[in-house]
Amino acid sequence: MSQSTAPETLGSLTDETPVDPNSKTAKEITGKSPLQIAFGRLRRDKIAVSCFIPVMFFIPVAIPADVIAKIFGVSLDTVTACDVLECNFASSGVGYPKTGPPYHAFDSSHPLGIAPKSGADNPAHWIYGARTSLIIAATATLFASVTGIVIGLIAGFLGGTVDKVLSFVIDFFMTIPFLLAALIIAPIIIDRFGTSDSYQTIQLLSLIGVLSMFGWMTVARLIRGEVMSLREREFVHAARVPGMPTRRILFRELLPNLMAPIVISISLMLPAFVAAEAGFAFLGIGVTGSASWGQTISKAVPYWSNYSLYLWAP
Repeated sequence: MSQSTAPETLGSLTDETPVDPNSKTAKEITGKSPLQIAFGRLRRDKIAVSCFIPVMFFIPVAIPADVIAKIFGVSLDTVTACDVLECNFASSGVGYPKTGPPYHAFDSSHPLGIAPKSGADNPAHWIYGARTSLIIAATATLFASVTGIVIGLIAGFLGGTVDKVLSFVIDFFMTIPFLLAALIIAPIIIDRFGTSDSYQTIQLLSLIGVLSMFGWMTVARLIRGEVMSLREREFVHAARVPGMPTRRILFRELLPNLMAPIVISISLMLPAFVAAEAGFAFLGIGVTGSASWGQTISKAVPYWSNYSLYLWAP
C-alpha cells in the first residue's frame, strides 16, 4: 500500500523559490513605463548616446546665449574695424586683430579672437550661432518626427493598398539626393523673395522646410516596421473587440509602445540637422541674416594659413 500524498499545490509544482515583493530582485522585474524603456534603450545604444551628447552641449549654450555673451563681455554689435584691427597698410598683418594671435599675445577679453577685416567678435558669433543652429535643427526635427510617426503608424496599421501607396511615397523621397534638392530649391527662393522685406524669415522657414521634407522618411520606415509587429499583439485585439476607433488605437495603444525607437531616432536626427544647417550655411544656401557657424567657417577658409584660430573655433 503506497503512502498517501498531500494534495498538490501550485507552489509544489515548481522548483523556484518565492520572491519577496520588497526585495531588490522583485523591484528589478517590475513593469516599466514606455518612456523608461525608451531611455533604457537609449543608454545602451552607443551611437545614440554619442549623438545625444552634442545636443546636451548645445542646449545650455544656445538657450542662455545672451547671459553667456554678457559674461564674456562680447556682442554682435558692429564696430569700427580700425579700432580693433591693423589698418596700417604698411604693416604685414593688414586686416588682422590688434590683440591675440597670430601677431599679438593672447587676449582674455577675446578668447577666440576677432574676425579679420570685419572686426566681428568670434565668441559672440560662436555663441549666437549655436542658438541659430539649435532653433533650426529642433524645429525641423519636430516636424520631421511628427510627419514620420503619423505616416508610419497609418501605413503599418492599415496595411494593404494604403501601406503600398505610403511605402512608395517614402521610397520616392529617399531616392532624391538631399543636398542636390537643397541646391536647387535655394536659388529659386533667392530669386523669388530676394528683394522682399521678410527675406530672412522666408529663408529660415525654407531651410526648416527642406530639412523636414527630407528627414521624415527614416522615422516613417522604422515606425511602420514596429507597428506591423505590434498590430497582431493581444492588447491591440483587446482594444478592437469593444469597437475602439482606429485613431484611439494608434495614439493611445500603439504610440506609447513606440517611445523607445522614437527617442533614439530623435537623438540621431537632431545633431544631424545641426551639422546640415552648418553645411548649408558654408555652401551659401543657409541663413544669412543671423550668426551661423557655417558662415564663419566659409569666411575663415581663406585665412587658414595665417589665422587658423578663426577657422578652428567654429
